[in-house]
Amino acid sequence: MTIADIKTTTQAKMDQSIAAFKHNLTKIRTGRASPGLLDTVHVDYYGSMVPIGQVANVSLLDSRTLSVQPWEKGMGAKIEKAIRDSDLGLNPASMGDLIRVPLPAMSEERRRELTKLVRTEGEGAKIAVRSLRRDANESVKKLVKDKLASEDDQKRTEAEIQKATDRHVVEIDQLVAAKEHDIMAV
Repeated sequence: MTIADIKTTTQAKMDQSIAAFKHNLTKIRTGRASPGLLDTVHVDYYGSMVPIGQVANVSLLDSRTLSVQPWEKGMGAKIEKAIRDSDLGLNPASMGDLIRVPLPAMSEERRRELTKLVRTEGEGAKIAVRSLRRDANESVKKLVKDKLASEDDQKRTEAEIQKATDRHVVEIDQLVAAKEHDIMAV
C-alpha cells in the first residue's frame, strides 16, 4: 500500500463515518414529523421481522402527522402494534386502510434529553474519525519503517491526514449544532 492509497482510503472511510452519522441523526426525532422516524420499527411479516418500509408506504400528512399505508389488508393491525410497541412513544390511530401516527408535542425536558443524545452521537462520530486518523498514521509509520517512504513523506502525509480529520470534526460539530437547533425550536 502506498501513501496515496492510505490517504484516499482514509478520506473515503472518514466520509463514510460522516454519512453514517447523518443517517443516525435522521432517526432522532425533532418537533416535525419525518418518514425516517419509523425506519427503526420492525413488523412481523409472515414469521420474519422486516422494516416497516418493506410492508407499507410511510409518508407525511402534515408537519406533525405521519401516514402509514399498508400494502396488504391484513397488515394494518400488526403495523399499528409494532409502532405502539416501539420505544418512540407514538400512538397510531387506524382509519380504515390508513394508519395515522400523530407526533405529540415534546416537553422541554425531552428536548434536552434528545440534545444530549445528539451530542453523544456526535462524539461517537468524532471518535471514529480520530481512530481512522490513528490507523492511517500507523500505516504511514510502517511504510517508513519498511523503508518504502521517507520521513519527510511521513510528516507531510500526517499533516494532510490531520487536516482531513479537522475538516471532518468541524463538519460533525456543524451537524450537531444544526440538529440541536431543530430539536430546541418550538
